[in-house]
Amino acid sequence: MIIDAHQHFWRLDRGDYGWLTPELGPIYRDFGPADLAPHLARHGIGGTVLVQAAPTLAETEYLLKLADKTDVVRGVVGWADLEAADAPGEIARLAEHPKLVGLRPMIQNIADDDWMLKPALAPAFEAMIRHDLTFDALVLPRHLPRLRKLLARHPDLRCVIDHGAKPDIARGQFDDWADGMAVLARDTRACCKLSGLLTEAGEGAGRAELAPYVAHLVARFGPARLVWGSDWPVLTLAASYEAWFELAMSLIPDAEDRRAVFGGNAAGLYRL
Repeated sequence: MIIDAHQHFWRLDRGDYGWLTPELGPIYRDFGPADLAPHLARHGIGGTVLVQAAPTLAETEYLLKLADKTDVVRGVVGWADLEAADAPGEIARLAEHPKLVGLRPMIQNIADDDWMLKPALAPAFEAMIRHDLTFDALVLPRHLPRLRKLLARHPDLRCVIDHGAKPDIARGQFDDWADGMAVLARDTRACCKLSGLLTEAGEGAGRAELAPYVAHLVARFGPARLVWGSDWPVLTLAASYEAWFELAMSLIPDAEDRRAVFGGNAAGLYRL
């Protein structure tokens, strides 16, 4: 089964998407299962992982209710306040839902680059381990040394790095990003999402711009630790669903590797 391991739904009138403003034009509208269905059908995609887009418990509950009504959504990566005194209890409650497969703090938007290393977060990370949840690390290249330290503290925390850590491809950022990702791949068991890269590459980018980054991820993490996702509908700021799917397929040419990156790895990572 092909799995899209990173997609979003949102409804603007819910009011908790602080980053989603009218300036984002094409994606400043509601997106739901009916909007995504034609893209999935066109490519034979049989399952998705629905990922949070707002740092609220209310949105996580909204996504879980959507997942209950949407068979193609195999898992939900939600949000919880990891700093809260009752975080372990809240995580336990959320984990009772069979489709809750992970949690994602929006680290890229947090001013304190060392936030993930706060001692107060340790009980929440340990609760995620106990309840077999995946930590989606929404980080930027500058966060990579901190993420390595975090995973050294919690070696049993299952982790996936969202969007390849979002290198600034449009401005040619490579060396520092590449070094940070190589260290994480070597020293931890983290996986990495092959997603979001076209958005970071800028208007008109394609295979030539992305190939060195994807090649580095394949070389360092190997096809067994890479997971494909669309990041739809954010993706549509840069390209169509079809364009990214076909480009990503072309960058993973081996058939066995494709089966892993485009489905098998996601099923294992998220216990789908």
